[in-house]
Amino acid sequence: MNRLSLLFAAAAGLMVLLSGCGQKTETGAAANAATAGLQAGAKAPDWTLKDLDGKDVAFAQFAGKVVVVDFWATWCGPCVQELPGYIALQNKYGPQGLSVIGVSLDTITPAEVQKFAKSKGINYTVVMGDDAIQKAFGAIDAIPTTFLIDKTGVIRDRKLGSVPMDVYEKKVAALLN
Repeated sequence: MNRLSLLFAAAAGLMVLLSGCGQKTETGAAANAATAGLQAGAKAPDWTLKDLDGKDVAFAQFAGKVVVVDFWATWCGPCVQELPGYIALQNKYGPQGLSVIGVSLDTITPAEVQKFAKSKGINYTVVMGDDAIQKAFGAIDAIPTTFLIDKTGVIRDRKLGSVPMDVYEKKVAALLN
């Protein structure tokens, strides 16, 4: 591989890392609505999904807590790179009222996601996402897409792609205080 090809491959990889992993997209008016998604200031949608053991997990269970809802997948490089940060946030701030929820958009079985989660040491709730939850949050066009929700159920931050965890931690800590 020549230097130009190597440089191009590195630049393409960096773009994926910074922007996130692609998902299916729509065109026309539907694309404009989907791209907008739920933004800061909107009320978080109510939802119920199955965890990796097949048990119902409802957003209502987290009432009064600061909640990070992270849409991710096992095959998404930037998503996987963020996992240690979310594990650390749950460890550090869980006792203060933080709940991290990973919404897996994988098409593999819950058992396979559970095996992956265990191998990565995920210590927070992971649920299997579906089209309905993606639409409820205003469509998820790329992952990771992460929502930070305050104790009253209002979205305070929506991030698309990966950001340094120390930057995100400041946002979380501000809502807990």
